[in-house]
Amino acid sequence: MDWDKLRIFHAVADAGSLTHAGDVLHLSQSAVSRQIRALEESLNATLFHRHARGLILTEQGELLFDASRSINQRIDAAVARIRDSKEEVFGELRVTTTTAFGSLWLAPRLPKLYEKFPDLKIDLMLEEHVLDLPMREADVAIRMKEPSQADLIRKRLIDVHMRLYATPTYLEENGSPETLSDLSEHRLICQNTGSAQVRAGADLASELLAYNVKSLLTVNNYFGVLQAVLNNLGIGLLPDYITQDEPHLHRVLPDVESRKIPVYLAYPEELRASKRIEAFRDFVVEELAVDRKIRQS
Repeated sequence: MDWDKLRIFHAVADAGSLTHAGDVLHLSQSAVSRQIRALEESLNATLFHRHARGLILTEQGELLFDASRSINQRIDAAVARIRDSKEEVFGELRVTTTTAFGSLWLAPRLPKLYEKFPDLKIDLMLEEHVLDLPMREADVAIRMKEPSQADLIRKRLIDVHMRLYATPTYLEENGSPETLSDLSEHRLICQNTGSAQVRAGADLASELLAYNVKSLLTVNNYFGVLQAVLNNLGIGLLPDYITQDEPHLHRVLPDVESRKIPVYLAYPEELRASKRIEAFRDFVVEELAVDRKIRQS
């Protein structure tokens, strides 16, 4: 494969136009067109459908564009890691964490990180599936248990508990349960016990469901549980870190909570010197420290 032709193909596919790609590459339209024709001939395949509004990738073109995009991303990541040896903080940082922690705690705080490091490009991957850090499926992870993979640097951040919360409006209209048995007269909102989640959360949900609640709403992530609670649908089982950003929520049955859930930040040993990792790690630690001070005040 001629890498120069692949580079030109990628620019054309990205721009959807020979002219716009030529502007990006500082080449004439005719030069770009010749390179695309030569690439198509070498592959014995048509890569673009041409029409009056521009260019559309063929099925073969889509396959090649997926490959070229992956290559570009890996090159960009490599360049960023090389430049990490300087005192700059920029480039792509792939962060993986759970849907709940990423959407309810991390995402609302990211403006502060971007304000400090505007050249960062964060790829936030929210899922319960544990990505393989040593295999570089992500650069840094925030996980609800201690990572078991080798060759990882790990830092314990906080301990989380699952607790019951409701809005003042819901409790005014429906009353506040005083015992676990009283839950049978309320709608419980929680994750389905069979969905991917931390074991402590699923275990507590199972215990609460044993009290024969009269109405139930299950959602496959805690962001959805929170939205339902905020809309006065019932009493929700939620991680306690949400109270920092939702202080008006009322804790129900204060003696009821899950066992402790340790939260770890982890990244590969080979990224120990990364300025991007260092900046992100310090940012998370600082924000958690701010949260602790607010709760204690």
